[in-house]
Amino acid sequence: MEKRKIIEVRDLVKKYGDFTAVKGISFDVYENEIFGLLGPNGAGKSTTLEIIETLRDKTSGQVIVDGIDLDKDPEAIKKLIGVQLQSSGYYPGLNLTELIDLFCGLYNQKADAKELLAVFNLEDKAKAKFKELSGGQKQRFSIATTLINKPKIIFLDEPTTGLDPQARRNLWDLIQQVRSQGTTVVITTHYMDEAEFLCDRCAIVEGGKIIALDSPDTLIDQLVAGGFERTKEVKKANLEDVFIHLTGKELREN
Repeated sequence: MEKRKIIEVRDLVKKYGDFTAVKGISFDVYENEIFGLLGPNGAGKSTTLEIIETLRDKTSGQVIVDGIDLDKDPEAIKKLIGVQLQSSGYYPGLNLTELIDLFCGLYNQKADAKELLAVFNLEDKAKAKFKELSGGQKQRFSIATTLINKPKIIFLDEPTTGLDPQARRNLWDLIQQVRSQGTTVVITTHYMDEAEFLCDRCAIVEGGKIIALDSPDTLIDQLVAGGFERTKEVKKANLEDVFIHLTGKELREN
């Protein structure tokens, strides 16, 4: 059975004066996959996502989201997607329940705040203000808010940056849980182990162009087939595995 394309990007270009940040990028995202957009800072990945999210105008090219042309109906696209806000996007004086109620009003949706917080291990923080949360709690809550409008696609921009190993692994589990409910996830990350663990496919962006696109396993196999060898023997576990094995998987947030 052929996979359905939920995002189609064709020959996408974004120019800022004489500088071209995105140079004719083309790729597809399939329904219900976790798709990674990887690249160093300044590669053009964030600009590309912001265009798809309707947050930034493109210079040329075509973007289609769930069959809707960005040029023809960006408002319809906004209703289909959930975008993770940065910390500055939350009113610091409101508690988590109040913030969820606020988002429900903005989206004209109903959501059980207690139920939503429980999914993200935040039920005991229902009356806490956003600014009082730990880094991991803030990231979990920001992902929770992307689900309020029941989106078909959510966009997560470096969701685990700055988190300790337990919080990072916990967030991986939550992202997989979101996908298991039928949501397509598009993620950017600088952690290659994260992309390898989570992503069904990933595109590597450099200098405004996609230089590789496939599953992590295939990309690794292609590198090895070309004669690449690590200078250090690859082991069956890494130091983060050791750390979590010794200190436990429980979240440490107080």
